[in-house]
Amino acid sequence: MKFSCEKLLLLTAILTAMRAAATKSPVPLLEGLLLEASDESVKISGYDLKTGIVTTIPAQVEVVGGIVLNARLFSEIIRKMPGQYVTISVNSGYAAEISSEMSEFEILGSPISDYPELPSIDGQDFLEINESLLKKMIAQTNFAVSDNESRPIHTGALFETSDGELTIVAVDGYRLALRREPLENADVSDLSFVVPGSALSEVEKIVTDGEEMVKITLGSKHILFSIGDTLLISRRLEGEFLNYKNSIPHSANFQIKVEKDELISAVERVSLIISDKLKSPVRCVFGDGVLNLYSASALGKASDECVIEGNGEELEIGFNDKYLIEALKAAPADKVNLELNTGVTPCIISPAGEESNFLYMILPVRLKAYDG
Repeated sequence: MKFSCEKLLLLTAILTAMRAAATKSPVPLLEGLLLEASDESVKISGYDLKTGIVTTIPAQVEVVGGIVLNARLFSEIIRKMPGQYVTISVNSGYAAEISSEMSEFEILGSPISDYPELPSIDGQDFLEINESLLKKMIAQTNFAVSDNESRPIHTGALFETSDGELTIVAVDGYRLALRREPLENADVSDLSFVVPGSALSEVEKIVTDGEEMVKITLGSKHILFSIGDTLLISRRLEGEFLNYKNSIPHSANFQIKVEKDELISAVERVSLIISDKLKSPVRCVFGDGVLNLYSASALGKASDECVIEGNGEELEIGFNDKYLIEALKAAPADKVNLELNTGVTPCIISPAGEESNFLYMILPVRLKAYDG
């Protein structure tokens, strides 16, 4: 194998593909990248047996072939290369010579026959969505994906298409984030599948704020995201996902409207004395036109207030500060609605004055006498 290409293009492709390479594995080959040169392009793949990323760049290929190189070492070498162009050639002993201007490296690789084969997608069902919109939808839901492996199905986000709309839902037992958008192709089949949150994090990093379309193809065991010249393949999560439609309250005793940034700032201030070791809820008391916030821990006490629209009739409810802040930051509006019933029932957060395409549900934390 021998090819030459632009250093910047190669480095970008390496950094993209190595997101799926294992960092530490009993199988050293999984810590590598698969390089395959053919025609006028080079394909670079990373795969940790759960998620695979394949990206293709243009190159001047003199000899077709392939090799597996250690991802970390290869990326650092290319990063430090001085010139605009890089030449890589592989001899029969699987030694890769990497050169640019006066710099030369020789590193030992492995034959491509030893590299695990990425799964093929056998499905016909697919949907297409604008990449900038997909990026927003993932960002506004994926933070609520569970990290509790005892319920593996909830370590991913539910993708559901119905009536020409895509809904993404993430839950972790304490909160729920939902984002819904119409699809350009309203004739898409009704689909329901769960994508691992770790894979969606990589998709979010790969997609841009551009207007290109991302194609999502559904296989029997895997999902394929086609993003320009890059493919991401992930296993599907199997199991029974939460029936979110029955979990969300459909009425509220109290409707509160508040400036998002003001509430975030107030919660952040009273959370300064809360830490992972000193866990304590933020006590919220919804009055007439004002929300009073309190917190207490072994470090001390804090109180603050925030102007609201509405009257909560002195309803007291406790929230995990991290969950509340993450929800508010994700809400796509300057003002948000808070829908409340009692101090022990979920709170619904949604954008104010807009069509409700984002919804966040957070379960309260039971308050004790000394909380705040």
